[in-house]
Amino acid sequence: MKKILAVAAILAFTILAHAREFKVSSPSGELKVTVTVTDSTTYSLEVKGVTVLKDCPIAMELEDGRVLGVGSRIRKDTRGSRTEDIEAPLYRQASFEAAYNYIRLSYDGDYILQFRAYNDGVAYRFVTSFADDIVVKNETVSFNFADKWPLVIPMVPKREDRYETSFEATYTETTLGNASEDLAFLPCMVRVPEVGNIMLMESDVEDYPGLFVKQTATGITAEFPPIPTQFRVGGGGAARPAVYGDVIARTRGTRSFPWRIAAYAPRDIDLPTNNMVYQTASPSRIEDVSWITPGHSTWDWWNASLLYDVDFVSGINTATYKYHIDFAAKNGIEYVIVDDGWYKNFDPMQQADAIDIHEILSYAQQCGVKVILWMAYTPFYNNAEQICDYYSKLGVAGFKIDFFDGQHQIIVDQIYELAEITSRYHIIVDFHGIKPTGLNRTYPNVVNFEGVFGQENCKWSTIDVDMPRNQVSLTYLRMAAGPIDFTQGAMRNGSRGEYAMNFNHPMSQGTRACQIAMYIVYDSPLVMFCDSPSEYVQDQPTVDYIMSIPTVFDSTEVLAGKLGEFIVTKRQKDDSYYVGAMTNWDERDIELPLDFLPAGEWTVKLYRDGLNAFQMGRDHIIETLDVISGQTITVHLAPGGGFAMIIEKK
Repeated sequence: MKKILAVAAILAFTILAHAREFKVSSPSGELKVTVTVTDSTTYSLEVKGVTVLKDCPIAMELEDGRVLGVGSRIRKDTRGSRTEDIEAPLYRQASFEAAYNYIRLSYDGDYILQFRAYNDGVAYRFVTSFADDIVVKNETVSFNFADKWPLVIPMVPKREDRYETSFEATYTETTLGNASEDLAFLPCMVRVPEVGNIMLMESDVEDYPGLFVKQTATGITAEFPPIPTQFRVGGGGAARPAVYGDVIARTRGTRSFPWRIAAYAPRDIDLPTNNMVYQTASPSRIEDVSWITPGHSTWDWWNASLLYDVDFVSGINTATYKYHIDFAAKNGIEYVIVDDGWYKNFDPMQQADAIDIHEILSYAQQCGVKVILWMAYTPFYNNAEQICDYYSKLGVAGFKIDFFDGQHQIIVDQIYELAEITSRYHIIVDFHGIKPTGLNRTYPNVVNFEGVFGQENCKWSTIDVDMPRNQVSLTYLRMAAGPIDFTQGAMRNGSRGEYAMNFNHPMSQGTRACQIAMYIVYDSPLVMFCDSPSEYVQDQPTVDYIMSIPTVFDSTEVLAGKLGEFIVTKRQKDDSYYVGAMTNWDERDIELPLDFLPAGEWTVKLYRDGLNAFQMGRDHIIETLDVISGQTITVHLAPGGGFAMIIEKK
């Protein structure tokens, strides 16, 4: 036994003697990464002197037996600093500065490990320079936390295929240390009491699978979906994996891999505006983005294509969409979406019997309205060039592409291909069934993503699903990764006592004022009028108010809030300001100091909960206030309520 202990001690000393440590800190000095290289590679993270992540392993296993990060020595380490001025079209701010310090560790074997330390987070990735293509069996991505702190995480709803998900889930609040094989997805967040919040994310996921996560005894670890080897037909004709292989990626030997991110937000209100995903994503591959037009759109699916007080039978037919176009033209709404049901036989080149798509598109052009067509991704992908060429010549401005519901490498590859193809035809895209990882920077024509537990869930959810809490929570986590197609604008609004599930005549949970606040609070360059035009006709002042709110802003700041409870967001566009607030089921008073306004007199157009909104969610008040800079306004939010402000120079 003594001999065994002696040998072990010698081995440990030998490893320690060969250990090399490499450090990099954020420009502020508050975030410090230590990378330790022995026969393996690990890293640790300190925030303001507190160890947050400890001995996190980094490795990538290739099919040929090589394991990056293991068994190689460091040939060279390169350090430096960089500041980037990032133009950000259709992002939550028009531009911003991204400063970081970096270290590049060059290993024997023609590969590099890069670390960047920003003030708002740290990120790492592998970069390889192999002559031949490679096959990746697995990648080790683990976040080992120093303590069992609180965790907020979206769990994958359980299905027969554990990797099939549309990335729609409410947030589970738990603690670290509960080891489980159940999958979750990113972003998720760990609350470190001494220093703030650590949000786990990934970006620049190209030609590679996105990662799922699961809890371990020490934190969070990644699980990657393997490449499918056989497929079946799913919803809308979309391909669904039937059999998975045993490798996660087949890719180029010379490339950069996705960034693994630990974002930092000292306060909850810093989470929604964290830039780590956008600033680490690949820059735009579209030189001229002037043709990419944000805006509002009518939408037929939420309201089951139902109209009333019209002289025709509504439904998925030509007359209904022409009515949508008339409504859009009258109100300056830029787009009309023609959703599921307009084509047949899983073929977007075959219009449904009750639809004359040529007449719809021609009528839209006459009225100055743009049309977006819904498509399931596999029928579209299989004939993308022909579809884009044909419909772009007919005047189609965009596609809403649906049912991806996964993140294995084949899906990721197809997403990038579709973004590139549509960009060449000057077509915008709204992707559903995927999570954002920075694609909207690389291809700004990708103007929105679903991948969120959005309002459509009210069509089939009971009051047991806490939508007001979810509506607030997603702004702090999901929205940090990219814009969200939540599909706001419901006109049937249920207080806690009146909400009821109804598929064809759905209600929102919460108040109408909360719905209007979402047009300010949510990052949504393409935003919905989700309800029936027949409903909006009954409340023209609300339509006018929504259309007074831009969909893209120059700057964004969260003024107050707490994850899961409430949020108050201020945005600026040119010389006007917009403030939106939302709460969970707890009513509250919001005191808003107007010290962000330049000196002078201002006019506030306030959309707020009415006195009876607590029992009738649709009750609201629109009023105009004269204010001066520095004044404080107090607004009451009903349970599930909100307010919106449009502030203009008097």
